[in-house]
Amino acid sequence: MKVIEKIDEMKRLRLKLAESVGFVPTMGYLHQGHLSLVRRARSENQSVIVSIFVNPTQFGPREDFSSYPRDTECDLALLKKERVDVVFIPSADEMYPPQFDSWVVVDKLARRLEGACRPGHFWGVTTVCTKLFNIAQPARAYFGQKDAQQLVVIKKMVSDLNMNLEIVTLPTVREPDGLAISSRNIYLNPGERQAATVLYRALALALQLYAQGETDAERLRQKMIALLQKEPLAEIDYVSIANLRTLDELAKVTSPALVSLAVKIGKTRLIDNIML
Repeated sequence: MKVIEKIDEMKRLRLKLAESVGFVPTMGYLHQGHLSLVRRARSENQSVIVSIFVNPTQFGPREDFSSYPRDTECDLALLKKERVDVVFIPSADEMYPPQFDSWVVVDKLARRLEGACRPGHFWGVTTVCTKLFNIAQPARAYFGQKDAQQLVVIKKMVSDLNMNLEIVTLPTVREPDGLAISSRNIYLNPGERQAATVLYRALALALQLYAQGETDAERLRQKMIALLQKEPLAEIDYVSIANLRTLDELAKVTSPALVSLAVKIGKTRLIDNIML
């Protein structure tokens, strides 16, 4: 397994790899969700590249960039076990040199939900993904469903810009009690960790009500909100039931819908989603 820090070196090495490259972009502090992506990439491609880069441009000024969990030594040990060929670990200065001034913007989709709560977030996401795709030149890139809006935005960008790339989506990996596995879960103390299960319980309630025939989106939202409000540690950012393609809020669920929510548990902001 080769560990590369410089873009030029990564691009030279890429020329020596087979055409079929699977790419898994990460911000490190790897967990089973990340590893499920790596294993799928390993099974479908001749070579696998994983990037580890905590991208500063997708964090707001009052967000957790400086405290975001990092453990590169552990990450590399996990990736070596998964037979990853190349790990790309650039610095922020390498990815954003002085005078950097180019941004990739997906407009309407990136204004909603996370984009409304975190202005500028998706400018950072789409720009860094474009740079990483250009550097790694993969045939396929692998993303988890937990960051559902990010996935919709990236798929739109890849389509609009005619990138020669397949985006592969894998299901959210969960703890036994339903909590979506996330690097930020480490922030939760034991009481908050227990409280955090309310996110999945709210999503499961929407799924149950929909299965019972409820298609009024506002009633589904209100039932979810009522359940979340019963948890004293939960502070709701948003609860959404939206069109899966446009992310427009729905009045009635008559086609595939994305049910998503963002909730603060203590100081930790968590997101999750399911499909109807």
